[in-house]
Amino acid sequence: MSLDGTYDVVVIGGGPAGMMAAAKASQRGRSVILLEKNPQLGKKLGITGGGRCNVTNNKPNVREMLSSYKNSGKYLFSTYMQHGVQETIDWFKEREVVFVEENETRLFPSTLKAETIRQAMEQEVIAQKVVVQCGITVRSIAHDDAADVFVVRTQSGMVKATSCIVATGGTSHPETGSTGEGFDWLATLGHTIIASNMALVPLVAKDRWVSKLAGITLPEVKITIFEGTKKHSVQAGKLLFTHVGVTGPTILNMSKGIGDLLKYNPVTIKVDLLPKFDAGEAKAVLQASLAASSNKKIKNVLSGLVPTALAGVILELTEIDSETPGHSVTTQERKKLLVILKAFPIKIKELLGPEKAVVSDGGLKLEEVDFKTMESRLVPGLYVVGDVLNINRPSGGYSLQLCWSTGFVAGANA
Repeated sequence: MSLDGTYDVVVIGGGPAGMMAAAKASQRGRSVILLEKNPQLGKKLGITGGGRCNVTNNKPNVREMLSSYKNSGKYLFSTYMQHGVQETIDWFKEREVVFVEENETRLFPSTLKAETIRQAMEQEVIAQKVVVQCGITVRSIAHDDAADVFVVRTQSGMVKATSCIVATGGTSHPETGSTGEGFDWLATLGHTIIASNMALVPLVAKDRWVSKLAGITLPEVKITIFEGTKKHSVQAGKLLFTHVGVTGPTILNMSKGIGDLLKYNPVTIKVDLLPKFDAGEAKAVLQASLAASSNKKIKNVLSGLVPTALAGVILELTEIDSETPGHSVTTQERKKLLVILKAFPIKIKELLGPEKAVVSDGGLKLEEVDFKTMESRLVPGLYVVGDVLNINRPSGGYSLQLCWSTGFVAGANA
C-alpha cells in the first residue's frame, strides 16, 4: 500500500489521546490523517482497568482532580479547565455511554467492557471523517523549514502536514505498540526526554506460598512499606494476589516507591488484614471468634475473618496446627495470630517488567509544552499528548483522563 499526501494535521498514534485529538481537529474542518501501527485503533484501551476500562475518576472539581497528579498538576490546570472530568463524562454521555462508579470514585462504562469505550472512540473518528491508516509504522518525523511542513516518513510512503500531533504513548505494555519511539522523534526535534521508568507495576514476591493465594482479593486492607526495619509510607485500599505476587490499585500506586527502595535494601510490605480495628479491638475480635466457635478447628475459625486459603497460609507462617480446636489455642498462639493478622508480611523480590506496567513515567519535559494548547514551545505546529508527557499519575482513571484532556485540547488548536 502506498501512503503519500498532504494534510492539515497528521496524528501519530491511534490510542485514546490520538483518537480524541484527531476527531476534534477534524470536527473543526481540518483535514486529518491518523497513523496507527496496530491493525486496529485503540488496542491499549482494550486492556485498561482489567479489560473494563477505568475511563476517569469522578472528581469534577479541577483543583481536586489535579491534586492527585502531585507536582505535575500545576502544569495541567489550563488543560483541564478546557476539558476536564465533567467534560469527559458529558462527551461520552452524548455518545450514549453510561458510567458506573466504583470504589475510590473510579468511573467505568456500565457494560464493564473496555470495548464499549474503544468502539465509541473509533466511531467518533469515523463520524468526523478522519483518514485512518492502520498497520503503518512511522520511521521518522522532520520539519521542512522552507515549506513550513512536517514530513512523516513511514514504511509505506511519506505524509506532509502543517501540524503534527504525537500520541504514541510511553513504554508500558509494549505488546500494544507503546515501545517508546515517540521519545526518539521528539529528541531529534530538539526536545528533552526524561528517562522512562515503570510507574504502576505489579510486584513479585519472594514467598513461595503466594501462588496458593492467586486470585484472592482483599477489598479493604492497610499496607505499610518497610525498607529493612525502616517504616515508609502507608496506604489503604484493595489488594489482589497473583501467581507470582500482588497487585491492585493500592499496590500499583506504591510500586514506584518500592522499586526505588529495592535498589538499596530488602523491602517487605505488611498488610493489616483487620484495618477497622486497632490492636486491642482486633485482640477482642479474635478472642470472641475463638470463644464462639470453641469446638471448631482453628482453620475454620480463621476463615470467618479472612479468606480460607489465606487462613491456611497464616497457620503455616505461625506454625499452628490447622486441626487444633479453638478451645485449645494457647495464649502464645493467639499472640502470634494477632501479630500476623495486623501485619501480614510479604517479602518483595522485584517489580514486573514493562509488559505488565499499567503506565510508565518519564517522557517529554513539561516546561517545553504550552499546556493551554499542548503545542511545543520549541517547535511550532508540533503537539504532544497523553503518556508521551513526563507526568507521574496514580492508578484510578487519571492516566486516561490525561489522554482525553490533552487530546481534546491539542485537537482544538492544531
